[in-house]
Amino acid sequence: MATASAASAAISGNWRKAGVAGAAIGVIAAGAAAGVAIERLTVGRGMRRRARLALDSSGPYGALRGAPGKALADDGTELYYEIDEVDAIGPPGAPGAGAGPAARSGPGAVARPATGVGATAPSPGSRRRRLFGRKAPVPVTVVFSHGYCLSQDSWHFQRAALRGLVRTVHWDQRSHGRSARGVGQSGPGAVPVTIEQLGRDLKAVIDAAAPEGPLVLVGHSMGGMTMMALADQFPELVRERVVGVALVGTSSGKLGEVNYGLPVAGVNAVRRVLPGVLKALGSQAELVERGRRATADLFAGLIKRYSFSSKDVDPAVVRFAERLLEGTPIDVVAEFYPAFTDHDKVQALSVFLEVPALILAGESDLITPSSHSEAIADLLPDAELVLVPDAGHLVMLEHPEAVTDRLADLLARVGAVPSEANVGRHGSTAQPGG
Repeated sequence: MATASAASAAISGNWRKAGVAGAAIGVIAAGAAAGVAIERLTVGRGMRRRARLALDSSGPYGALRGAPGKALADDGTELYYEIDEVDAIGPPGAPGAGAGPAARSGPGAVARPATGVGATAPSPGSRRRRLFGRKAPVPVTVVFSHGYCLSQDSWHFQRAALRGLVRTVHWDQRSHGRSARGVGQSGPGAVPVTIEQLGRDLKAVIDAAAPEGPLVLVGHSMGGMTMMALADQFPELVRERVVGVALVGTSSGKLGEVNYGLPVAGVNAVRRVLPGVLKALGSQAELVERGRRATADLFAGLIKRYSFSSKDVDPAVVRFAERLLEGTPIDVVAEFYPAFTDHDKVQALSVFLEVPALILAGESDLITPSSHSEAIADLLPDAELVLVPDAGHLVMLEHPEAVTDRLADLLARVGAVPSEANVGRHGSTAQPGG
């Protein structure tokens, strides 16, 4: 009891030293907290808990599994991956395929070539690429890398669409999902995690799960940064084997300038104190995790605000995102955060110049704003840039049909799937915002 009280006092002291941090984070939470307060007036805590349990038990999201494997990072960390082989699963919607239920139609995606000439891509509703049928003529492996505080399951819809058609590898970044805690970040002599380390981790996964043949690399947020770090450190691998890249909701640098939708005073306070506050919280992980559970409603509101933009996202998808983010321990959240302010891979993008590329982002992304994707597109003039209206940071969950459609088009362009194949709906999960 004394230990818990001391830890509590330590955390309180750090928050007091942070000063304006509480106010700044309060600004972030204001809208979410207001919604939570209203909900509490009408819905009891027990009912909310039962609703979460019902969504957890009935939702199919994150239930897809493939053949498991482990790669060993250069510091000894075990990295977990799964492989879906061609025709091993069957077409989407078939028994055991695990595709989500049919969903409502969502808005189209607005696209333009990165050359600056305006254009409109075919909307997801007009393209019906159903990804099943004949085998891909070229033995391509598509490697999916997920974002910060997520796991390989965040690609649920795209995985469901591609199963049985093309070989895919889904992996969990170190300290996330089913991968082991980063060895380099544990115990005496622990070193900060870096985006460069994540690039080497991706190389280890490729060496273990796809040692031969053409590759298409797909990354969301931190996963896209991981791909840039791979290119920076292993340019010959990219030149010799990578035939396509998809960068989703990511950035090549200047993340320290993102305002997260806050007023100037709030964002300056957050930038100044948040790293120290996170470090303090990470040092008292057990106590903080109990606090996270006690304030689940507030965290749920924050997650929805910073993950989605549409006014009516499928509640099961929102709950799925909550589970992914809640599943990341606070000490992992803390140790990864500084890596993003140091991230600068503008020069590494030149390695992708000759590779067919898709750059896609939600127009209302508050974490990696769409302007960062536009900046990447300026450096990759032959890439396709797609900005999805009414979409936030988790665009692949919020508007999966838009993401799957453009990814399928990229795979067709590089010969990974037949050009005449059609992709069916794999779930727009939201309605346009009001």
